[in-house]
Amino acid sequence: MNEPASILDIRSISKTYPGQLALDNAHLQIRPGEIHALIGQNGSGKSTLIKLIAGYIKADHGAKVFFNNQQIDLWQLSPQQRTQIRIVHQDLGLVNTLSAIENLGLGRGYETGFAGRIKWRAEAKRCQELLLRFGLAPDVRSPLATLTSGERAAIAIVRALQDWNFDQPGILILDEPTAALNRSEVDALFREVRRVASLGVGVVFVSHILDEVLSLAGKVTVLRDGKVVAASQDVQQLDAMDLVQLMVGRELSLERSGAKSQSGHVVLEAENLFGITLRGLSFKSHEREIIGIAGLIGSGREEVANCLFGVTPRFMGKVLVNKKKVFAHPHQSIKARMALVPADRKRIGLILSERLEDHIALPRLSPLRKGLTLNYKRLKSDVTNWVTELKIDPPILRRKMEKFSGGNQQKAVLARWLRTDPKILILDEPTQGVDIGSKSAVYDRVEKFAEQGGTVIVASSDTDELVRLCDRVLIMRSGVVACELFGDEITASRIVTETLGATSNRVSSRVVPRRITTKVIRDTSPASSSREKQ
Repeated sequence: MNEPASILDIRSISKTYPGQLALDNAHLQIRPGEIHALIGQNGSGKSTLIKLIAGYIKADHGAKVFFNNQQIDLWQLSPQQRTQIRIVHQDLGLVNTLSAIENLGLGRGYETGFAGRIKWRAEAKRCQELLLRFGLAPDVRSPLATLTSGERAAIAIVRALQDWNFDQPGILILDEPTAALNRSEVDALFREVRRVASLGVGVVFVSHILDEVLSLAGKVTVLRDGKVVAASQDVQQLDAMDLVQLMVGRELSLERSGAKSQSGHVVLEAENLFGITLRGLSFKSHEREIIGIAGLIGSGREEVANCLFGVTPRFMGKVLVNKKKVFAHPHQSIKARMALVPADRKRIGLILSERLEDHIALPRLSPLRKGLTLNYKRLKSDVTNWVTELKIDPPILRRKMEKFSGGNQQKAVLARWLRTDPKILILDEPTQGVDIGSKSAVYDRVEKFAEQGGTVIVASSDTDELVRLCDRVLIMRSGVVACELFGDEITASRIVTETLGATSNRVSSRVVPRRITTKVIRDTSPASSSREKQ
């Protein structure tokens, strides 16, 4: 049977950022009445593609995009074309200080009566009827901040669908729409999505939850490293492990074999931590051990590093270093010989107007003092040693941090904190936006720190990074550790599978492996050799 012509036909589209090809000649076809899943790991290019379709960013020269058989420039759509592409973003785009009625009226406008007065009763009734499709009956006059996450998500979706002209073929893009929904709300959403698709709308469903992809979508396109590796595949012919394999792109046996070495005594303990997204996080880490923290957005992974270091509040629970409680404040963490390399290095980790030498030296100036003044000769020598060890390029001590590349900025942040002689190093997305050469330098220094007796916590969305570095990987879901991997269990496919919940939840009860071998032994193992070649 012939398939209907595509509503949206992206035949070739690319996007380059400074030093990074985010999307490489990608293609995507969406047909009327089709629910089409778009999946891929973090950094695969999904978000870039969605932003291009939405017209938020401009594609590289040479893009070929057709909408209803007419070639278009997504950056310069007509107002009518723009109304035929609707997007519900993961952050919802709502105004939490306004009511549901007011949020639905934004953009669409309100029904008015005499002298242009808004008919609030009619608007409230209309809003209630729309939300009842999701089985919801919230107070539509209260600020959204008082509603549940599921209710807010439903309002965002209703707002996108409320005034759809089904006589004109269009596209509805749902970007991680179920992240804040419970099971009954997900079921209601899926019923509404299927209803919309049955009216001829093409639906793009972006999700990390493979069970939902298999349940809802008819077609799936998979992105990996900015490229389409599977286009418009029939979902009925695939299962969750097929999708994981497409997303990761390697056989399990090629990723890692054999356990890493063992570690020493317990150094850091997190006991029943509750935070903004954490819901009772507990784990122990050992001397000479590198622990990875993995999980989807909203799983609690993003909060672990800041909560341990005292940047974000702990509503309950405690952190112990060598059996002593550390209060939730960065100053107390530093006194306990902890160090944090934050994810947002430009906002938190760096002072861009600072010189390289000042940036590295600032946290620990006392050894550089000579009376009441600084010994600049000693400072220069000390900083030069760190610049050389971490291969910061160019090695110009008086160069301002804003002039360095992202990779060299990150190495400078790492040098800054290693110089404080910590015993616990917490890394949050340590190589995000960092080039391959700089990644290697960071990894080598982190491994050296662990081998010299340090304890490392790595919170990362990069599965390859976790495979390369970690002795154990804790998988976060719903604010707690849902699964623990170590040794030859640590593969990119296994990490992705567990974070997506494609297998049953399991917390390992086996003994934590301990690091006793040297770097020479580790680097000559089959696992290390295969990873170094990647």
